[in-house]
Amino acid sequence: MRNNQHSEKTVDLQRRSLLKHAAQGATLAGLASAGAFTGLAQAQKQPAYAPMALGLLIKPFPDPEAKIKLVHDLGFSTCFLSMDNWLGKYTPALAKQFGDLLSKYSVVATTAEVVAPQPLKWNFIEGPTTIGIVPRQYRQARIDALKETSDFAKMVGIGHIQTHCGFIPEDPNDALYPESVAAIKQLTEHCAANGQSFLMETGQETPTTMLRMIRDVNNPALGVGLDTANLILYGKANPVDALKVLGPYVQAMHAKDGKWPTDPAKLGQEVLIGKGDVDFTEVFKQLRALNYKGAISIERETSGPQQVEDVKAEKVYLEQILNKINHA
Repeated sequence: MRNNQHSEKTVDLQRRSLLKHAAQGATLAGLASAGAFTGLAQAQKQPAYAPMALGLLIKPFPDPEAKIKLVHDLGFSTCFLSMDNWLGKYTPALAKQFGDLLSKYSVVATTAEVVAPQPLKWNFIEGPTTIGIVPRQYRQARIDALKETSDFAKMVGIGHIQTHCGFIPEDPNDALYPESVAAIKQLTEHCAANGQSFLMETGQETPTTMLRMIRDVNNPALGVGLDTANLILYGKANPVDALKVLGPYVQAMHAKDGKWPTDPAKLGQEVLIGKGDVDFTEVFKQLRALNYKGAISIERETSGPQQVEDVKAEKVYLEQILNKINHA
């Protein structure tokens, strides 16, 4: 009897969850179809920045000025915007606020990323059915969220939109593979119409699978956001070797370190840069050889004062490597 009650409650919770996500998707779709951003033609222009300029991944909600000021105060010239908490709140006024703050603190926003709406389970068991645009039940809501973010980013003058596309099937005969191709093609075309590139962040798929996706979508506006740690955390590849496959398509980079997974249910552990398995010297050498023009955005998954102290140490570590390469 208790098991039956538990099952009924579970089904009810699942039904409520699906209804919630459907409502979120409808809201985002409504914003897009209603032409929520009528000022798109009046996009601001972001200034140029040096190739391989160090930057910081920030989550600017709910106080964008505090976060953008922090980027400046830590000595970075660029930032990568994680915008999930702003979904459904984008307005031309907010775009102007972001543009004014970036100008005030002399910071360039290189890329905007969203992975929401929920659920998102960052593990090997539930991840394949919850992350990205691969899972059918969450695909449309995430497409709508990315299009909404693209439209907002255009007003700010941001040239790259990025997301985790999910566990793209390695088998191109899997029914989810052509569906994922169609979804990514749709997103790439939307971003291209806004003068942007659409970037797939490395992690859940092998570099070869990502390369197949790039070729099947066949649009020059589709590129790669290289996350050095994710390739290791998901057990998919060494980032140095991944660059041999994906290097020409890399347009953004997360500098992050990590350890290989040893539990088949859990991702590897993200650690302080320099304490993990990423060879940043070789990664930077390859990027330099590829004539990489993008930024290097530090991502540290701690929080609060500890995150700030970690980022300071990581900045020094990476600057030392870059200085050696530049003077070699």
